[in-house]
Amino acid sequence: MLFDAIKFAVERHGQQVRKGTRVPYVLHPLNVGYLLLQHGCSEPVAAAGFLHDTLEDTATTVEDLRERFGERVAWLVQQVTEPDRSEPWEARKRHTVERLQRVEDREVLLVACADKLDNLQMMREGIRVYGVEFWERFRAPMPAQKWYYTTLAEVFQQRLTEEPGAILAAQTAEVARQVFGE
Repeated sequence: MLFDAIKFAVERHGQQVRKGTRVPYVLHPLNVGYLLLQHGCSEPVAAAGFLHDTLEDTATTVEDLRERFGERVAWLVQQVTEPDRSEPWEARKRHTVERLQRVEDREVLLVACADKLDNLQMMREGIRVYGVEFWERFRAPMPAQKWYYTTLAEVFQQRLTEEPGAILAAQTAEVARQVFGE
């Protein structure tokens, strides 16, 4: 399943690049899946990490995922996918925060946490290389990004208190502090 998920992510994300860079976008979902494996998560959870952006950023459907990877993986990916990309940034992010505050399935939290940790690590590196100009790549300004990521870091630390997940949540909070201060 894992190798198939990696292959699928590479195929679906194709020539996409990270915002404002030449870095192949597929490295992000690959990092997310790797983080999940590194922290002791199951194969379906890691597969969902490799695939977590396919519904949001490619022509992939839930049915495609269900047929190829099963109901559990498809459901996990669906849970970490923003439902309506036409909504304003702040509305979408508030929806994500609210969903993660109340979701009962901790594996959804694990996938979301690994996703945000990898994003934060990319931000940390971008700031190191480009300084404050790094923030110009994003639709939302740095204070909004700070609210979003620090709020999620708090949610993950409150909800992921056992392994797998507690160390991942602590790392997310630490990198958020490095990126945004405090």
